[in-house]
Amino acid sequence: MAILRVMILAVIGAMIGWLTNIIAIKLIFRPLNPIKIPLLNIKFQGLIPKRKEEIAKKIGKVVEEELISINEIIDKVIEKENLSSVLLIIKTKINKVIEEKLPSIIPTTFRNMIYSYVDDLIDGEGERLLKDLAENMVHKATTQVKISEIIEEKVNSFELEKIEEIIISVAKKELKHIEVLGGILGFIIGVMQGIIVLFY
Repeated sequence: MAILRVMILAVIGAMIGWLTNIIAIKLIFRPLNPIKIPLLNIKFQGLIPKRKEEIAKKIGKVVEEELISINEIIDKVIEKENLSSVLLIIKTKINKVIEEKLPSIIPTTFRNMIYSYVDDLIDGEGERLLKDLAENMVHKATTQVKISEIIEEKVNSFELEKIEEIIISVAKKELKHIEVLGGILGFIIGVMQGIIVLFY
């Protein structure tokens, strides 16, 4: 009989712990819109919907400062292999223009000299000019483009239901563990209460 009482309290404790955690997880997202509680004269809203703008700002800041920056993006674009490809494209374009624009009466030897000069000029100065251009781009980009603001704007444009869906899909397993943990802790507390009731 005593063991039965302990087990009943343990099961009740497990149910309370499990349900409490389910409700707590739901309250992170719900209600989506503020609900006014008349008697208490306070507004109640889910944690994420209430702090959506602050969360969006933090996400943008973390991505820009910790994960990726404009400088890194441009550095990736102008790394050695990409520079070589860009220089080759420039050479091809210039040579095509020369071929189309130079009068046909100009001797082939003279044309080849021009092609050779252009190639040598691009090989010698092209990389430096592109790097200078890239540095100017970086300076302009860092003053005019803010990744944090773009991400903040994007997150703020999401519907609250969409944010809830994303978070749940990413953390579904962890949220389920929290629910189960609530049940386990509730069960342990129920057992302890049952033992206390028996001895006092």
